[in-house]
Amino acid sequence: MSHTPIQWIAAAIFAVALLHTFSARQFERLSHRYPRHAGLFHLLGEVEVVFGFWAIVLVVSMALLAGGGTALDYAESRNYTEPLFVFVVMVIAASRPVLRTAMSLVDTLARIAPVPTPVARAWLGLAAVPLLGSLITEPAAMTIAALMLAPQIFRPRVPEAVKYLALGVLFVNISIGGTLTSYAAPPVLMVATTWQWDSAFMLASFGWKAALAVLLNATVATWVLRRHLQPAVDDAGAAPEARVPLPVVAVHLGLLAGVVLFAHHPVVFLGLFLMFLGFTQAYERHQSPLIVKEALLVGFFLAGLVVLGGMQQWWLQPIVSALAPVALFLGALGLTAVTDNAALTYLGSLIVGISDESKYMLVAGAVAGGGLTVIANAPNPAGVALLKRGFADETIGAGGLLLGALGPTAVAAAAFLFL
Repeated sequence: MSHTPIQWIAAAIFAVALLHTFSARQFERLSHRYPRHAGLFHLLGEVEVVFGFWAIVLVVSMALLAGGGTALDYAESRNYTEPLFVFVVMVIAASRPVLRTAMSLVDTLARIAPVPTPVARAWLGLAAVPLLGSLITEPAAMTIAALMLAPQIFRPRVPEAVKYLALGVLFVNISIGGTLTSYAAPPVLMVATTWQWDSAFMLASFGWKAALAVLLNATVATWVLRRHLQPAVDDAGAAPEARVPLPVVAVHLGLLAGVVLFAHHPVVFLGLFLMFLGFTQAYERHQSPLIVKEALLVGFFLAGLVVLGGMQQWWLQPIVSALAPVALFLGALGLTAVTDNAALTYLGSLIVGISDESKYMLVAGAVAGGGLTVIANAPNPAGVALLKRGFADETIGAGGLLLGALGPTAVAAAAFLFL
């Protein structure tokens, strides 16, 4: 079968974008070495910019080779619901009323736990919040967990290796923690309707296994972190802070619930988001600055992945469709590191006559590998945007993340394969 030049160019640009992701830290270092061009290097060193930048390169290349109309038609044919949803849910979930409510609940549980409070908080942030993602969606859980854990774990005085382990555990646990329901994890969402998987099926087939893996990963990571969880950091936010009135909290939680409920209807959730912005302006004294910039960068990253990923089906689908069940699990686990796991399962849903065992193996491999790289799972760029300031050069290295995620990924893979 012959393929068009555009397809080969798109595959080459996708490969360059992957290399760019792994070398983002080098651009940050170049910005210090060549201050005259620091702005450009800093821009190229932002992981969240990578796929958006190369998506623009792809569209421009298509316009030059096939005409502006063809390029525009392709760009407009992509579905940008997920990038829009992640942007909206990040901003709302990180708002002060929502975040303070989640942190108050975690603090209450941490204080009654039979272990030191900082240890309990870290464990709950790495275990309970990712599992909560099955109800509030993975992007919301990632946002809340990252903001809760940032001052406690992801700070300069904690060794880099320990932070990368915690980051790997967080990303893997978020990826598998959303599999207790049929709507919270993007790779499950892509196949749930086609394969008629409801939340009861997900809980029975995936959820309990994922929960065990999440608990084990969080326990091991917390044990490694225990010496670095200082009470001073734990109590840093204890300074008197005006309480948010219950009606304001209720409105924020109601709007967040509405956005989650209508996650597949951008007209509705964008309308709710505009209402949210108006409400935060009306009650500004009960708000912290909204993370609009960080959320926009994450949306830009995911939109770029949608544009670039849409041209990779020609080589991905033959690989997925040709593998036996166990090989499909391992293949999905590996391919997830270089492509979004939701895109991978979507391609699987297009395969006619795929067996039930292969369906399970494809989704299990996709969610188990969701913490290996920044692009592996849609919420990961949100975590990077919120946590990168705690790392050297304010950049999260792709190699460090990969190494940190190998252990928890192996635990998740074993749970799905052998339980």
